[in-house]
Amino acid sequence: MTVPEPAEGRVPDKPALEGLEGKWGGVWEHVGTYRFEREGATRESTYSIDTPPPTASGSLHIGHVFSFTHTDLVARYQRMRGKHVFYPMGWDDNGLPTERRVQNYYGVRCDPTLPYDPGFTPPFEGAEGKSVKAADQQPISRRNFIELCERLTAEDEQHFEALFRLLGLSVDWTQTYRTIADEALFTSQLAFVRNVERGEAYQALAPTLWDVTFRTAVAQAELEDREQPGQYHRVTFHRPDGGTLEIETSRPELIPACVALVAHPDDERYQPLFGTSVTTPVFGVEVPVVAHHLAQKDKGTGIAMICTFGDVTDVVWWRELDLPNRAILGFDGRIIADAPEAITSAAGRTAFAQLAGKTVFSAKQTVVEQLRTSGDLLGEPKAITHPVKFYEKGDRPLEIVSTRQWYIANGARDEALKHRLIEHGREIDWHPDFMRVRYENWVGGLSGDWLISRQRFFGVPIPVWYSLDADGDPVYDEPIVATRDLLPVDPSSAAAPGYDEAQRGVPGGFIGEHDIMDTWATSSLTPQLAGGWERDPGLFDLVFPYSLRPQAQDIIRTWLFSTVLRAQLEHDASPWANAAISGFIVDPDRKKMSKSKGNVVTPAGLLEQHGSDAVRYWAASSRLGVDAAFDPQNPTQVKIGRRLAIKVLNAAKFILSFDGRADAPVSVPVDRSMLAELADVVAGATRAFESYDHARALELTETFFWTFCDDYLELVKERAYGDPSPEQASAVAALKTALSVLLRLLAPIIPFATEEAWRWSNEGSVHRAAWPTLDDLVARGEAGVELLELASLALTGIRRAKTEAKASQKTPVTRAVITAPAAAIALLESAASDLGSVGRIATLTFTEADEFEVRDIVLEAPEA
Repeated sequence: MTVPEPAEGRVPDKPALEGLEGKWGGVWEHVGTYRFEREGATRESTYSIDTPPPTASGSLHIGHVFSFTHTDLVARYQRMRGKHVFYPMGWDDNGLPTERRVQNYYGVRCDPTLPYDPGFTPPFEGAEGKSVKAADQQPISRRNFIELCERLTAEDEQHFEALFRLLGLSVDWTQTYRTIADEALFTSQLAFVRNVERGEAYQALAPTLWDVTFRTAVAQAELEDREQPGQYHRVTFHRPDGGTLEIETSRPELIPACVALVAHPDDERYQPLFGTSVTTPVFGVEVPVVAHHLAQKDKGTGIAMICTFGDVTDVVWWRELDLPNRAILGFDGRIIADAPEAITSAAGRTAFAQLAGKTVFSAKQTVVEQLRTSGDLLGEPKAITHPVKFYEKGDRPLEIVSTRQWYIANGARDEALKHRLIEHGREIDWHPDFMRVRYENWVGGLSGDWLISRQRFFGVPIPVWYSLDADGDPVYDEPIVATRDLLPVDPSSAAAPGYDEAQRGVPGGFIGEHDIMDTWATSSLTPQLAGGWERDPGLFDLVFPYSLRPQAQDIIRTWLFSTVLRAQLEHDASPWANAAISGFIVDPDRKKMSKSKGNVVTPAGLLEQHGSDAVRYWAASSRLGVDAAFDPQNPTQVKIGRRLAIKVLNAAKFILSFDGRADAPVSVPVDRSMLAELADVVAGATRAFESYDHARALELTETFFWTFCDDYLELVKERAYGDPSPEQASAVAALKTALSVLLRLLAPIIPFATEEAWRWSNEGSVHRAAWPTLDDLVARGEAGVELLELASLALTGIRRAKTEAKASQKTPVTRAVITAPAAAIALLESAASDLGSVGRIATLTFTEADEFEVRDIVLEAPEA
């Protein structure tokens, strides 16, 4: 549909905010107002934004509106400054959140062993988990499952785009990408292949944090500690001399996986025992007593079990002390059937057989009873509360299992790389600056390389195959890595180079890697995805390194860090010049809004009820890095924003009703004073935007705007309505000049109202107009700002005097006196005519005094 440009110069009889989003959104799209103009762009003239790709799963929430508005303010400001703004939008549609939503929405689950059903119809549509338990979900093939993922994400993305358009984001919608599209697959796989070629990506069989619900590995960046109830059990281990050692543990079910006892090397209680052995209770396995600095002398008895694996400290001890692996947990979180080889006694194997197949919870109960029976449990368990590691999207504590996974080096084991990543963090300008510390703390605290493989289905396949030996076993040490010309590729359905499909899974043939990449392994490449790396070198050279990365504070450790890492590995450069970090949205009780807490507000109704400009104003009122409280029952700031947008329309209509030109000479001192004060506002707002302080820019502009409307406009309107004269022309020129400047200052914040008002007297969009500068204003405003301030003060005094006399502001005044210091009187006398007109004062006199005061007002007596 063709959307015509509205004609300029048609001021409506009753301006209104309603309908402006649809009216101007269509025009902006039709004429390409926000399109990235590549022709003529240089690296210096381009402002590029590495926009966050929201997860296309479910619905957007108020936090998206908050943070994406912050980004849009920057984009609009830079565009008005003459920059070629590259402002794309991405959709992060691969990964676990999408899979979970598909499972709930359609009532299905993926079983990769099943064949593809081309006529498959899901049993539900829109269930959202309310009526479909996990056990009742219908198993379907991987291909069928991925097709449903594609269908649902496409629908979600359409809804997301519609809401972002309603919000007025000045995104270039021709620069949109999806993290599951072919271009994204190519880019993600190519970056991985290069990581492998340079030795930065590798495969290893190692202890892995594992979510037993989703049956997938979890990276360090995806962890969160949650306080959980537990119990300490005091248990005895047996020494060769007949004595015992007492330990306290919250995980007695892992005693069959015990490989050592550990104490601090300086702990005098246990120094004589280092190098000796003890025997585990119930299971009868001899384990050494060792020393390590991570043991805590003041925790429990000061000596602890090392099990494979109870927590991440166990992994550190196991690795650094070169201990055996006696893992007993399976991928389903249950105790495996086969006892560790170290359990050799009949009694020990019988005891283990009682655990096989049990959940961790049930196994713990069984072992506690076994310990009671053997006499190795001292006293009753002691209740505690302690932090337990969870996958951030999971509902059950993580376990640690041994799996073969792919990793990318991240500096945890490479001091040179870690130092370079810290340097990149310091090269970036952070807004606010204190957020840099969070990044540095994360880099400094890394304990292992980045685990990027996931045992999921909807994502970027790892482009690797493995040859099978004569016995049909995979040769993992010699992976077959895809070459560039094969990308994008899915090894589960495409044959390995040099093989044909008939050789899949047979001895002497091959198998494909079934794991996919962690979603952050794709999202970490958003600069490359959006910028056309290796697909459009000319575009990439224009936009990279990007000018800005805007994002939330809670994903500094994931998205921001991983993007810096990939840029270092691939380009040896920082990916952006600036990082803008938004705060959280909190509810009236100052609790962070999140879906899991059930206190999230969806923005659609808010936008429809109050208008997009009003909601944007609320977002723009908060500085970067500062949490903003939001009460959906009483959105005060939103209402203030709506009042501002309506006032802009009404003030513009009023000013444009005066006859006169904006470029006429401004000769009257009070007019020149107003423009001088406006020049200060322009300077301050510009500095604020350059410093990524949009809230300060809004505060300065809004404060002046209300003074302008309430005082200056009232002060000069009689003169502006008057017969043609130099004084009348001065008032109209000053009013129209100020209106033009104010519309441009407010355009990034309330784009719909300012566009509407701008088009009444200008050709083209306000969002393509030049940001106001001081040149014209300073030249026309040499009278200084003091006169307008004094005139506003006098006007306030006149109004107050009439209010105290319980008279209408239109009541004529026979005479009035203004007292003020001599310097103030000298200025005010030049505005006496305007003050007399607005106050309806017949005789206005000035008297020198120390204090400023309006007094001796004599109201004209009403007619009998």
